[in-house]
Amino acid sequence: MTAPLPIRLGINIDHAATLRNARGGHHPDPLRAAVVAIEAGADNITAHLREDRRHIRDDDIAKLMASLNAPLNLEMAVTPEMLDIALLHRPYACCLVPERRQELTTEGGLDVVSNAAKLKPFIEGLRAAGIHVALFIDPDPAQVDAAEDAGADAVELHTGTYCAAFSDGQPKAMRHELARLQDGAWRAAAAGLEVHAGHGLDYDNVKSVVEIPEIVELNIGHFLVGEGLFVGLGESVRRMRVKIDQARGILRHSDTESKVSGT
Repeated sequence: MTAPLPIRLGINIDHAATLRNARGGHHPDPLRAAVVAIEAGADNITAHLREDRRHIRDDDIAKLMASLNAPLNLEMAVTPEMLDIALLHRPYACCLVPERRQELTTEGGLDVVSNAAKLKPFIEGLRAAGIHVALFIDPDPAQVDAAEDAGADAVELHTGTYCAAFSDGQPKAMRHELARLQDGAWRAAAAGLEVHAGHGLDYDNVKSVVEIPEIVELNIGHFLVGEGLFVGLGESVRRMRVKIDQARGILRHSDTESKVSGT
């Protein structure tokens, strides 16, 4: 068995912008939140420019691209407007997500199967500009296969259902959803897709996700920004960095022991 790769930690700064927008003005500055997160151990920054601009705004993306000394992952809907914005700024990566005006946050994964015809040229346009493209999907075999067919570089597996079962104290549902994530990650990696995961992750539920060896990146936002109200954003990111590195290190150690024992 191949030892798992180091895992990257992406921090979503959307809700620093949510707090700013609640009162207007410029504070707290999402760019400052991004810098603090990188200094605390994050590897990259995620920002979701929604069509309704409810948190991240166009000028935030411009500032992040101009000043951030780390890769930017732009989350966005599959619309002509967002394609134009991505091609203007050319972030390191774009993660294509479903988006509905009335939702509080992204609810479920992108339906790649039903939207393949629309997605293929959209992905081709981003990749032609040198942008790494991920699709935010549920860990469903048909969606994974469709993501490969659509030409994506990566998938981000939606962990929200697993996290909800964990927080609701439903062990049977939690085990079922974790098995789906494990199978989806294996299937995606076998197809040559890079595997990311995110949505609803916190200090308590992240360990089992990190222990899926095919996953090489986590994207976490709401929990860490919220925890930052109590301990500071930098400290909340540092604590997550330690937890995911420990979990991945334990897995690596166990794998080494298995090789030595011949199991």
